[in-house]
Amino acid sequence: MGLLRQMPGVEIETIGFDGDHLHMVMIIPPKYSISDVVGKLKSQSSSRMRKKFDWLAKIYWSDNIVWSPGYFVSSVGVDEKTIKKYVEYQGRQDSGQHREVL
Repeated sequence: MGLLRQMPGVEIETIGFDGDHLHMVMIIPPKYSISDVVGKLKSQSSSRMRKKFDWLAKIYWSDNIVWSPGYFVSSVGVDEKTIKKYVEYQGRQDSGQHREVL
């Protein structure tokens, strides 16, 4: 991915998908701002997705936005193994939070 080449030391260790969002465990060296890394990641991935999946233009009309503007960040300390396992298995089991309305 272009972002990782542009920002040496930034790594995506684990990605988990859960319905309409994703969780990631990343390594972001202190020389980079977390908001800059997330912003670039969203911008570059959004651009690539819009090029690859034409139908996104029909859903997001003139906004040209794929990702929501927000994100949650937490540092990992003592229990890194548990957090990585949580992220990796997102979306594999229904927790009852996401239900489809028929």
